[in-house]
Amino acid sequence: MPEQRWRTGPETGRYLRPYAITGGRTRHSQHAFALITLVVARTAHLADAGHLEPEAAHILHLCRDRALAVAEIAALLDLPVSVVKVLCGDLLDASLILVQSPPGREDQPSVELIERVMDGIRQL
Repeated sequence: MPEQRWRTGPETGRYLRPYAITGGRTRHSQHAFALITLVVARTAHLADAGHLEPEAAHILHLCRDRALAVAEIAALLDLPVSVVKVLCGDLLDASLILVQSPPGREDQPSVELIERVMDGIRQL
C-alpha cells in the first residue's frame, strides 16, 4: 500500500508529510485547542502574514471574515487536525489570531444549581 502524502496546495504540485509542515511537532508547547475552538484572524495584522508558511497564511485567509472551528479549518485545508492545532498555536503566539475556547468543566454549573433551577421552573 503506498504511503499517504499531503499536498501543500493544488497549484504547487509538491507533496509534504504533515510533520514536515510543523517542523516535526505533534503538539504545541503552550496552547491546547479543542476541535470546536473558534479561530478568527486579527484584521490589523494580516499584512504581517508575508513571512508565514503557506498553510499558516491560508488559515489567516480563511479566518479573515469569520470565525471558524479548528475542525473546519482542518477540513477546508485537507490537513490533519493535529497540524492545524500546531499552526494555530504558532499564529496565536505571533498575535495574528484570536481564539475562543469552549467552556471548561470548571465553568459548568453545579448539579445543585441545575436542580434548583428545575425546581423553580416546576413551581411556575
